[in-house]
Amino acid sequence: MDHTFLSSRGNTAMTAILLLFGILISTTVEFTGAQSVGVCYGTLGNNLPSKQAVVDLYKSKGIGKMRLYGEDEGALQALRGSNIEVILGVTNDKLQSLTNAGAANDWVNKYVKAYSDVKIKYIAVGNEISPGDAAAGSVLPAMRNIQNAISSANLQGQIKVSLSITASLIANTYPPKDGVFSDQARSYITPIVAFLKSNGAPLLVNIYTYFAHVADPQHNTLNYVLFTQQNKNDAGYQNLFDAILDAHYAALEKAGAPDVKVVVSESGWPSAGGTAATVQNAESYLKNLIQHVKGGTPKRPNGPIETYLFAMFDENQKNGPQTEQHYGLFRPDKSPKYNIFN
Repeated sequence: MDHTFLSSRGNTAMTAILLLFGILISTTVEFTGAQSVGVCYGTLGNNLPSKQAVVDLYKSKGIGKMRLYGEDEGALQALRGSNIEVILGVTNDKLQSLTNAGAANDWVNKYVKAYSDVKIKYIAVGNEISPGDAAAGSVLPAMRNIQNAISSANLQGQIKVSLSITASLIANTYPPKDGVFSDQARSYITPIVAFLKSNGAPLLVNIYTYFAHVADPQHNTLNYVLFTQQNKNDAGYQNLFDAILDAHYAALEKAGAPDVKVVVSESGWPSAGGTAATVQNAESYLKNLIQHVKGGTPKRPNGPIETYLFAMFDENQKNGPQTEQHYGLFRPDKSPKYNIFN
């Protein structure tokens, strides 16, 4: 589904990942100990706290990174002076207009330069655009125009321009070292990867092991997707998260961009509404993920892995499967759903 306006988890197709197996034991952690971890702030609910209350909650819980899904000026206003690092999204419906250089310059003036006291780290130009989507042809021109506007403002050393993709663009995912951008995706993503490489920007990837488990629980067991098995598989992997991430690194190498970093722009687990969607499983996944990303992967052992948990709140107005409304780390009354906060 396409929730690109203010919140997304999206249609993260995991069919290419279905043959991966495996594990990791981790311990209870305090969120404040995970400096590489942020939380996505979706707003598709009619019962959510005010923007200022949300920013105050981030600060009180030691959450130093936030992903915004669009040009949310209320949130940007509340973020002034907070020192919270921000992924600022360009909504998919604006991509075509930003192929005009003047419009891109106006966008940067309005949402970036006007908030010079907000610590914008990345601009995600589109979310989960697939190669066959109508907007696909607008992504790279819009990225280039936003980059030019950022450079004109002398902010290119401070803000990196990227996009957020799903794992569905990868083929040959097992073993992960064989990962490659699919034939369908290659003409779309290869010039984008070259753009990222030339500008020192990361690739943002939304990774959900939940969908792989639901699609093939026999191979993608709960232990493998929740980081709780102990044995490595024949490819040397103990958990699906690392396998998906390393398949992207392998694909980037084959695309001539071995130095492009992957930032996990979404990862989470629903607490209700579907198969294996329980509070217990969600808490296990989130706790173990927070602990795990302090380190690296078999292919990139030198962590931490910058990761954004999806999402801050349950969002009762999200469309799609019932699980979509149950990804929140917090309830709308700001009480934590899980014991992962100090």
